[in-house]
Amino acid sequence: MIESITISSVATYAKTPEQLNGLSKFNFFFGSNGTGKTTISRVIADEMKFPTCNVTWKAGTKLQPLVYNHDFVEANFNQSVELKGVFTLDEKQVDTLAKISVAKGELDALATKIENLTQRLQSADGNGGKKGELATLEAGFKDKCWAQKQKHDARLQGGFKGYRSSLEKFKSKVLQEYASNTSILLTLAELEKKAESVFGAIPTTEASIPVIDITKLLAHESDPILKKRVIGKEDVDIAAMIKRLGNSDWVREGRGFYDVNDGACPFCQQETTDAFAQSLSEYFDETFVKDSKAIDDLTTNYVTEAVRIQQQLAGIIALPSKFLDVEKLKAEKELLDAKITLNNQRLAGKKKEASQVIELESLSGICTTIEGLIDAANTQIAAHNIMISNLETEQTTLTAQIWKFVLEELKTDLAAFKKAKDGLEKAITAMMTEITTAITDKEKKASEIRELEKQTTSVQPTIDGINILLSSFGFQGFKLAKATGGTSYKLVRSDGSDAKATLSEGEKTFVTFLYFYHRLKGSESEVGMSTDRIVVFDDPVSSLDSDILFIVSSLIKGLFDEVRAGTGHIKQIFVLTHNVYFHKEVTYSPKQKGVSPKERTYWIVRKPGLVSKLDKHPTNPIKTSYELLWAEVRKPERSNLAIQNTLRRILENYFKILGGIEFDQLCAMFEGKERIICKSLCSWVHDGSHYAHDDLYVSIDNTMVESYLKVFRAIFDKSGHSAHYKMMMSDAFVEDASIAATA
Repeated sequence: MIESITISSVATYAKTPEQLNGLSKFNFFFGSNGTGKTTISRVIADEMKFPTCNVTWKAGTKLQPLVYNHDFVEANFNQSVELKGVFTLDEKQVDTLAKISVAKGELDALATKIENLTQRLQSADGNGGKKGELATLEAGFKDKCWAQKQKHDARLQGGFKGYRSSLEKFKSKVLQEYASNTSILLTLAELEKKAESVFGAIPTTEASIPVIDITKLLAHESDPILKKRVIGKEDVDIAAMIKRLGNSDWVREGRGFYDVNDGACPFCQQETTDAFAQSLSEYFDETFVKDSKAIDDLTTNYVTEAVRIQQQLAGIIALPSKFLDVEKLKAEKELLDAKITLNNQRLAGKKKEASQVIELESLSGICTTIEGLIDAANTQIAAHNIMISNLETEQTTLTAQIWKFVLEELKTDLAAFKKAKDGLEKAITAMMTEITTAITDKEKKASEIRELEKQTTSVQPTIDGINILLSSFGFQGFKLAKATGGTSYKLVRSDGSDAKATLSEGEKTFVTFLYFYHRLKGSESEVGMSTDRIVVFDDPVSSLDSDILFIVSSLIKGLFDEVRAGTGHIKQIFVLTHNVYFHKEVTYSPKQKGVSPKERTYWIVRKPGLVSKLDKHPTNPIKTSYELLWAEVRKPERSNLAIQNTLRRILENYFKILGGIEFDQLCAMFEGKERIICKSLCSWVHDGSHYAHDDLYVSIDNTMVESYLKVFRAIFDKSGHSAHYKMMMSDAFVEDASIAATA
């Protein structure tokens, strides 16, 4: 049977799981329509469709769920032209039934055996039994191993590297070494002395320093454009004057101003001729432009390459190797930075006055020194790393010797642990083998039962049984008959015509329930009648009058007796309803000897806002519908949307139906806004009301709800019925001095 259900992230249930724990043979759920009852029945019907929910079965044994809800009615009545036949065992074949009974007993015995073995193996929660003992044994040994780590960690922690932060890893390492360690056994003093040198101040391998490529930067120093005087074309008429004055760069600078000054000289403002403009253009010909671009490119490339080298050096200095002469490198970089700055200035001057001949400060000597510093450091790094490779061998040897010492100290505990673990694992393996064998035998026995069932099954007993019930309860206008195929049913009138389409809602509900009721004792195929199952009834009395409601509850309570006596194949029942009278009827049980109160659980399904909640109660929480209405008023998490109607129904029950008091008298005791609220509360239950509800509508928020509750209480106080209000509010009653004074 089902032990617990977890529901979350489906329909009106939130991500935070709602729990149905401690479920018993009989489980009763009460809640209004739309609160989330059908979702529970759907999860039980097919838990695989709801990955965010979970159904826990006793000993992991899943039984066949048979669920009566809207989905069942829709699938079997509304969507199907004919009802599927229900196969039941023919009671006339006594010998076959006896064989089935014996085989079913053997099947149940195998199921019990599997359940008991599973209990002994791991218990219901998966944490007990032999597996639980093994887990406890592992945990105890793990603590003993960790105690050794704590004892020697200060002096021998180098040998424990990689296992110092996890109890489980340390224990696993102990067992691994126990199986393979063949090192010599040293004393603790010897181990500690060796650890000081081998693990003390342990050097690590060093990464080589990247080599700096200065080839491109040095190549820029010999660029021919540096020594070339870049001037204009010499055979132009103005070339002689420019050459004589030596102001080629000055003229080049002035061209930009000349071009935007409409042909006038930018210095003396005199008009010039077109010939003069032509001469300027010819003077600064294509060769001049090409050389000027070469100067620009050289300047840009030099700056880029210099910055790259400076950044590389800065990175090396920021994270220096311990083998590098950092101070010497810093001094050389400072000298390099100074020369690069000077060269950048000279290049900028060449760019501005292209006719200059310049020479860059050579960086060759500085770069050679820097390369030497880096090469020397890398040589030392290589030697250091070779030394470390030998040290690692020493560390490996000492580590194995340390673990050998730990094994010696744990020798007694290891032997006891190994013996106990081998015994438990042997028992676990034997139990798992028994369970596997029992499962195989169970499947064979179930197959045997199916073959026997095929020999003695028929759909006719269901027809006869349903028709007898229909006739007994006054449904004379239609009956169940075998369809043409012989393995399904149809509903017919007395003249043989089809009756399904003309049935009332109550008739549809009742005949569908009867069909489901007989399905509980049979199967939709020729096999499966003896399968153990759980049953869910989700609102089975919708559209039924009180007489039929009583009949349905009686039939369901008859199933309770079968479950309690263990005479049928139903092992657990769930009943969900919103009907107070049906709930009271189906849960009624006179005290009987041998009936345990633990065989029942009671639940309230509610939706205070937009989210469904499940509340478990130790006893039946449903008293009367009137008490339920007051329970909603007392509840702190009441629904703002439903509170008006709840208050109206209480007023109708108490004042109108029981007390015969006219509501006009109640409303006359109020004035202003309170009278409007009072009319709003009374209008829907007032037979002679002509109020338009829209005129009385008041937006419902928390503040407005408090106003309604205040007027609701005042109605009882002003009419002299405050004692009844106090009694029904019980522990939720709060003395209100202002209302008492008004009354």
